[in-house]
Amino acid sequence: MKDIFEPLSNDELDWLDRFIIYRFNDDADVEGKDEGVLCVSELDGLLTAVVSGPVLVPPSKWLPQVWGDFQPAWKDEREVEKVMSLMMRHMNCIAAFLMEQPDDFEPMFEESVVDGKTYTIVDEWCEGYIRGVALASEQWELDTMEMSILLAPIKAFQGEQAFVTDENFNEREIDNLRLAIAPNAREIHAFWLACRTQDSPTATVRGSEPKLGRNDPCFCGSGKKFKKCCLH
Repeated sequence: MKDIFEPLSNDELDWLDRFIIYRFNDDADVEGKDEGVLCVSELDGLLTAVVSGPVLVPPSKWLPQVWGDFQPAWKDEREVEKVMSLMMRHMNCIAAFLMEQPDDFEPMFEESVVDGKTYTIVDEWCEGYIRGVALASEQWELDTMEMSILLAPIKAFQGEQAFVTDENFNEREIDNLRLAIAPNAREIHAFWLACRTQDSPTATVRGSEPKLGRNDPCFCGSGKKFKKCCLH
């Protein structure tokens, strides 16, 4: 069995990335629907926010954000456990880095090569991070000014709300905003960690791989039995 804090291998990340995007049917109608998380980079952003925030967010709350309106058509129980195990290990690894080696934490940005030049793509990661923030938006807004400043570079590249364009910023300014994302993410975690430590002795996320029986409550929080919900 893999250690619950062991980083995912490249093969595991590639498998999870394919699973996330290929859960859509070829004829899926996405118009006006929440597509959920679309890649591992976006998942990484969401989970980073989940382990960095002011309150503990259980899987029953953040999993619906992963799938949106498009729950996977699970093949069997083993596939469910594999996906959940990979996601929980990745979340635990993020939490461990931010807690124990914050200077070594780096967001999992995507890269694109165009005409031999490599470009860093931060949009998906930022979209995922803001999804995570929205799960406890009231608590995140308790320190509005400081959080607004720290979140600004992340929001700058986030989805339809993104305000970074070639018309508004020059290339150097865009690069500076992009470079601020990782250190700001570390600082956000440190800020809320100090608040949580002051308010409560409860430790931050230290999960374990889920072991689900067919008759156990489903991890998605629906209240149904596993065999009648996500395994179905």
